Amino acid sequence: MKIYTRTGDEGETSLFAGGRVMKDDLRLHAYGTIDELNAVLGLAIALKPDGQVGALLSRIQSELFTLGADLATPLDAQADWVQRADAALSAQLEQEIDQFEAELPALKNFILPGGTPAAAVLHQARTVCRRAERWMVAMRADLNPHALTYVNRLSDWLFMLARLENLRAGVADVIWKVR
Repeated sequence: MKIYTRTGDEGETSLFAGGRVMKDDLRLHAYGTIDELNAVLGLAIALKPDGQVGALLSRIQSELFTLGADLATPLDAQADWVQRADAALSAQLEQEIDQFEAELPALKNFILPGGTPAAAVLHQARTVCRRAERWMVAMRADLNPHALTYVNRLSDWLFMLARLENLRAGVADVIWKVR
């Protein structure tokens, strides 16, 4: 099977459950940014973070594939086989955020992205996640509301995970200092 199909040469692409849209469609911006986020998480994993952090990131990568399929499938599509984001995904992130927070020192200042290489990439992932959220809000008329909640929670989760990675590596968060 060839990787190229030539079906997108005129600027259109196929959606997961059928139909075609232009490649600048809001839906493609949303799930393309989720794909970018997944790649950034792959980079974070390649930087060999704490073992538990790496395992959590691997799970999130799989969840992002589910989310991408959700975003690539209009809500009215006849596709019972498509997995959709649900409330349980966000609830799990909230539970983990609470666990991270219990291990971390209280945050008394704004922090700058940085610390270990893996933590710095997790901060980058958080910003990509926020961009995906903005695209999802722009297309919200045809959006699974659980998907939006998940991405909103995921950006907080990534922030806390970056802090946890620094803590476990013995590296202080970078405190923002007002001039």
